[in-house]
Amino acid sequence: METHALVPALSPDLPQAEIDALARRWKRANGPVIGLMNRFGGTLEAQMGLIPAGLRQRIDAVTVQALESAYGLARQGDRLPGTGGRGTMVAAMASGAAGGAGGLATAVAELPFTITVLLHAIRREAQAAGYDPDDPWIRAESLRTFGSGSPAAADDGIDTNFLSARLTLTGPAIQKLIATVAPKLAATLGQKLAAQAVPVLGAVSGAALNAAFLRYYREAAAIRFALLRLAEGYGAEPVLAAFAAATTPPRIKG
Repeated sequence: METHALVPALSPDLPQAEIDALARRWKRANGPVIGLMNRFGGTLEAQMGLIPAGLRQRIDAVTVQALESAYGLARQGDRLPGTGGRGTMVAAMASGAAGGAGGLATAVAELPFTITVLLHAIRREAQAAGYDPDDPWIRAESLRTFGSGSPAAADDGIDTNFLSARLTLTGPAIQKLIATVAPKLAATLGQKLAAQAVPVLGAVSGAALNAAFLRYYREAAAIRFALLRLAEGYGAEPVLAAFAAATTPPRIKG
């Protein structure tokens, strides 16, 4: 794995207004459906405990396989399902509706399609930020988005360690990256499946949950690539420090 330093800082004057705007976007990334999931987080954890161990292991295995497949499919760009922002949302909702129709078994079966749709949306955000989504470095950063915060954890934060270096990934390095992000994504998707079984969330369909997850990861990707662009111009450390300060809740002084 080769590393290349990011472009040195060009100016000591950070665009604080832009960083603050990204911080506000991050705080609003969770919409009402995700907020409802977080409100009943304890219930979701209890529901996860009711999912048979074999099925939980299946979710883990399906997630790894789906990430590997989706990473390869990403080369096909517009051939991926849901070309265009609206089409991606339709594909995500249709997948969620189909998965939720037959209970946990069909919900697990549709996970590969959902993960592919999510990755496609993340790649589109990379392109919107001015990056080539087929650049190996950007493809890797697209995968890292899945390990960068979680819509099912209100106190989770965006992982911005990626800003320190530009990576050229070999095959083994890609496998290591997938092995790193897969457990977090599997746990998040497991909570989504559990949410569909919680009575108080019963009115929230698989389609609505998929739409909420798509919005979350699309927003997380947009923020991620915007920070990456700022880091290339102003240096990683000052950008990260400013973003961390802007997203940290103020301390209550007694």
